[in-house]
Amino acid sequence: MDDLKLIAKSEEEIQKQKQTVKTVSDDIHMEFGLEKCAKIAYKRVKLVHSQNLVIDINREIQELEQGKTYKYLGIEENEGIHQQTKERLKQEYSRRLRMILKSELNARNKITAIGALAVPVLRYSFGIINWRTEEMKKTDRKTRNMLTLYKMHHPKADIDRLYVKRKGGGTGLVQIEAAYKAEIINIAEYLNTNYKKDQFVNIFKRQESTQPNMNSIIKTAAKITEELSQPNKKSDARQDGIQHTNARHGKSLQKKWKNKVMRGQYIRNIDRQLISEEYTFVWLSKGDLKAETESEIVAAQDQALQTQYYATKVLKTETDSKCKLCQQFDEAVDHISARPILAKE
Repeated sequence: MDDLKLIAKSEEEIQKQKQTVKTVSDDIHMEFGLEKCAKIAYKRVKLVHSQNLVIDINREIQELEQGKTYKYLGIEENEGIHQQTKERLKQEYSRRLRMILKSELNARNKITAIGALAVPVLRYSFGIINWRTEEMKKTDRKTRNMLTLYKMHHPKADIDRLYVKRKGGGTGLVQIEAAYKAEIINIAEYLNTNYKKDQFVNIFKRQESTQPNMNSIIKTAAKITEELSQPNKKSDARQDGIQHTNARHGKSLQKKWKNKVMRGQYIRNIDRQLISEEYTFVWLSKGDLKAETESEIVAAQDQALQTQYYATKVLKTETDSKCKLCQQFDEAVDHISARPILAKE
């Protein structure tokens, strides 16, 4: 056994637990790695001074010094360690993200690698480190900025579409905010379901009830679920939100994308059967294009390229939005692509 943590209600109980571990360790000829051991005591959630934990005559486990940390399962722990750990996790996430974006992978494989190699760096800490939703949103913004820097996302393309699944017309990027919310709801659901079966879960749940809203997993999950709930079906939506957070969030993003006046035109045309739903997003599902090429096509579908229509409707210039050749239709991307003469220009 590499890592072992003993948790007790009193000094007497921790002494008994220590003795049990020592007895078993002696029987199997294992020793305490004292240089990696530490003891820490809390009273009413406050760090307090305590005596070292004596192993035998010449050996004892030292009390953890003020401001010092210890590692358990790879995570450094101590009072006030959250902010330091956050910074390290964000740095590692950014490092992995940059490494993936610099690679020669195609567009789809880069997105898959981000979800498999970069996002878990942060996801592993959800429910342990006191993250805030605002911090997750900020991380998503930094991710999008980096995608734009490496030409995986056009600066004028739709943001919500980034997180929609590829078979639905998006690029399938994992949204950190959505991953955080889903993880918190899953943890809260586990606590609410198993507190009667497991005494340790019960102890943790009781402790949770004394925490302020910002530090409580259960209270945070309730708030997130309420945000996902529909006002007219609150109770049903709450249960559905706990079980299907990701699916509900994905539908919400797709709806927001579709309702946008300009950037939602393409997806609305599919709904009106003006474009083939079966074939229109095959290229996204295959994902074998270069990231830069894919981002330009997505931007074109989002009406985000510099056309007369874009200049008039978005930039609010006095430019005439009509096609300079036919003078009948707006010079939008779909109109240009339908006329070879304009496309060449």
